[in-house]
Amino acid sequence: MYVITVDFTLHAQHIGAFMPLMQENARISRETESACLRFDVCRDPAQPERVFLYEVYADRDGFEAHLAAAHFKAFDSAVKAMVASKSARAFELANG
Repeated sequence: MYVITVDFTLHAQHIGAFMPLMQENARISRETESACLRFDVCRDPAQPERVFLYEVYADRDGFEAHLAAAHFKAFDSAVKAMVASKSARAFELANG
């Protein structure tokens, strides 16, 4: 399995607008992408501008299909100006 983590730091004034878009992107990914096995959106209550994603795909091709999906491209375009920084990492699940 292919695991992606993404750490966002948002511009404070965009937190309220970003979260519904992020949650919708995650929901659509889980519901329409057969290779998307998990898509968790996490927030740091002490730092509301920090958002962490934990995504699990059946394989790298499944993740690449996610990046090519129309809903992801629309999300990515909509939030670009809301994001101060973004860091992504890829892993292979070691216990499965």
